[in-house]
Amino acid sequence: FKTGWFSRVGDDELGRFVVRWIRGEGVDVSHVRVDSSKPTGLFLVERRSPEANFKCYFYRSTSAATNVCPEDVDEEYLSQAKYIYPEGIMLYVSDSARKAVQKMFDVALKHNRDVIFDPNLRLTMASAEESRALVIPLMQKATYCLPGEDELRLIMDEDETSAAIKKAHSLGIEKLIVKAGAGGAILAPAGQEPQHMPGFRLGKYMSAMGAGDCFVGGFTAGLLMNQPLETCVRWGNAVGAFNTMSYGPFHACPSFAELQSFLEGKEEPSR
Repeated sequence: FKTGWFSRVGDDELGRFVVRWIRGEGVDVSHVRVDSSKPTGLFLVERRSPEANFKCYFYRSTSAATNVCPEDVDEEYLSQAKYIYPEGIMLYVSDSARKAVQKMFDVALKHNRDVIFDPNLRLTMASAEESRALVIPLMQKATYCLPGEDELRLIMDEDETSAAIKKAHSLGIEKLIVKAGAGGAILAPAGQEPQHMPGFRLGKYMSAMGAGDCFVGGFTAGLLMNQPLETCVRWGNAVGAFNTMSYGPFHACPSFAELQSFLEGKEEPSR
């Protein structure tokens, strides 16, 4: 797959490391801007024991990414993409970053490109009411919407997942995939009965950090390979489960060969 990334990093060693690492994974970083006016943002995770939930600390209120703006979004470049993935967290980083996300949606609609959207709520950065006002209009525009189960209930202001799904459908959110952690996911296209797709329980659990993002990666890979939605969700569940076998947001993601071998029952992951 060919993948590109829009963002900003500072003119510092951390920014250079991030860009080098992502380039090393085969991602086109030609549209990442080096911003000498602010440093690269920092995100720390604290985990005191294997049983404890992790705590996250964000140092990005004055980071280079807060300067991301609509001018950073190259319409010609973006219009060549088959799928566009605007990052939900950027809605909360700054006004200019929010406008950049909205421009990505506008470009996608203008050029008839599919959008995959994970709202990624951050209640430490915006209230529930503010978050609803930000994400619901974008969820309505997205081709595929992938909120977490708790997120969807909060966004739709409903106590039950089934009621939240119905409300989302009533608002015109059609292709809804609800991530449910270890429980798997719920495939809920409008006009169909929601279908629970069970998750995978692997032997070695370390951390759930990043599992939802890895789900989106597996799901998107399925779309890119023209798989039916059920298969895309199954791949997402498997990739998310793999990532729980390490600390960190992506360190245990499988290769495609490893994913296929696992799904075919040929090999149990040993990471």
